[in-house]
Amino acid sequence: MNPPLSPIRAIQQLPDNLISQIAAGEVVERPSAVVKELLENALDAGASQITVRLEQGGVKRIAITDNGRGIAPEQLPLALARHATSKISSLHDLENVATLGFRGEALASIASVSQLTLTSRTADAAHASEIDGSTLAVTPSSGAQGTTVDVQDLYFNTPARRKFLKSEQTEFGHCAEVVRRIALARPDVSFSLTHNGKTVDHWNITEIAKRSASILGNEFANARLALDEGAGPLRLHGFVGLPTASKARADAQYFYVNGRFVRDKLLVHAVRAAYQDVLHGDRYPSYVLGLDLDPALVDVNVHPSKIEVRFRDSRSVHQFVFHAVSRALAQTSATSFGATPAPLPSPSGAMPWIRGSQEHLQAILQPNAQVPQQQTSFGPQFVPAANGVAQTTANYGALFSGNERSADGAPVYPATPQLASQTLPSDDFPLGFALAQLHGIYILAQNTKGLVLVDMHAAHERILYEQLKGALDEDAMQVQPLLIPVTFFADAVEVGTAEENRETLHALGFDIAAISPTTLAVRSVPALLKNADAQTLARDVLRDVREFGGSRVLVERRNELLGTLACHTAVRANRSLTAPEMNALLRQMEATERADQCNHGRPTWSQLALSDLDKLFLRGQ
Repeated sequence: MNPPLSPIRAIQQLPDNLISQIAAGEVVERPSAVVKELLENALDAGASQITVRLEQGGVKRIAITDNGRGIAPEQLPLALARHATSKISSLHDLENVATLGFRGEALASIASVSQLTLTSRTADAAHASEIDGSTLAVTPSSGAQGTTVDVQDLYFNTPARRKFLKSEQTEFGHCAEVVRRIALARPDVSFSLTHNGKTVDHWNITEIAKRSASILGNEFANARLALDEGAGPLRLHGFVGLPTASKARADAQYFYVNGRFVRDKLLVHAVRAAYQDVLHGDRYPSYVLGLDLDPALVDVNVHPSKIEVRFRDSRSVHQFVFHAVSRALAQTSATSFGATPAPLPSPSGAMPWIRGSQEHLQAILQPNAQVPQQQTSFGPQFVPAANGVAQTTANYGALFSGNERSADGAPVYPATPQLASQTLPSDDFPLGFALAQLHGIYILAQNTKGLVLVDMHAAHERILYEQLKGALDEDAMQVQPLLIPVTFFADAVEVGTAEENRETLHALGFDIAAISPTTLAVRSVPALLKNADAQTLARDVLRDVREFGGSRVLVERRNELLGTLACHTAVRANRSLTAPEMNALLRQMEATERADQCNHGRPTWSQLALSDLDKLFLRGQ
């Protein structure tokens, strides 16, 4: 049933007050939006000290005081006028926005739905001046240099909007989160937050490391990696949390573009992709990252609250952020907790298991090729899959620097697995030296800090996985032409994406061509994914290329296959290892990127300090 038609009305100019209230619906969604706009204005004014006072979650009162440049008395009425600002004056300024606020309607919108009073004083003024938001009357006042914006009774004249607000504690939580976001971005500014007369947070001027530790807590501070990389006009800096600092919710993710907090799906995806094979299950990473670039390369004027942005070259930004975070996470080997070990010996010039992994990988890419069987003291290097172990553990012996060798070059192992009594722990080897093997699953090792527990299968799995990825990345993308091209119906967007991104698709190993305005043909795919559904794969790749400029699907499916290979190739539980083999595994963990987690994001090792052991046995108590 069609709704009844509304009566015909003549076109008329809306009154300014109604226009401001409509704008307030976009800008002032809740009290936290008022806090955000006023804090941004304070920072744009050069403030180094900001005080935020809230009552009843910000609904009753929001008062923000700064020590910035202030506003001249004759400028106060303009400050509350719609579309009046000192931050832009031309299209060139709009395309090169270097300030947090620039729309020139925040104060006017706030004043239209509240009782607003603005008090300000410049450095050369004899006294402060005050303006009433409802009457626009300017009167002399008292106050130090800077500005105070006092917003009372939010939505007093729009009761319908007020009904949509949540509880006092909920609204205060949103306001406090806004203050935290901005305080994280500006450690050079002190912030103070009070609620109902009680001081809740206070942060003095400091550096980003201390500010982030104060706001995100010691758990993040003790499990983070510093990052500072640049490429051309792009610079990414801040901290990324170790996978062990991941959370069940995405509430510790702070990304800033030129100092502005944003929630951009392209940036979130780039960071998430970098964490994809070191996070366990549905965990979310923690990070505080800032991306600096030329303001002309990013459009911040795409959302009323300025929380979304659009990049001129989204693909370059995505790839830069992805690779920068990936390189930072590559530090998560055992050396994160100790000194970098000396280079590992390699008698034959290449580690045996690397050669084996490359041969096994080549067997996947070229199934008709024959994989050589290398004989070791434990039998063939690769055994049938039914056995469950495709890689023997004898190769670890060749990596241990203390091995003695017989005349034929075979390693000679000591009769006892107790090696720690022969070799003292050293800071050069963060994981120490093996003591014993527990239930055929865990390795017990002693280092300078205490006891180390290693999950040998998980650790070996990560080592093989990283080696397989490296072996594949060193070779050019191998392409598998399809004997019969796969055709499928495509909409105009998919056809346009295939034609506009032909070079990108070729670089990814795909040949996707339009054979009609509504049909695409897949003529080749990456050899590693030749058994996948070509149509589904092509659609997924086209979607990712369109949204992110690169293919998430390709990387994820490749890594999933390599992870499965590494899992089946890694040493299994209940396999007895000798002391040199266990120590060789520890040394390789220290030299492998991301060795703190297996491919599924589970930890591979854990440290039990001497102080922890003393507590267990009540020593010194």
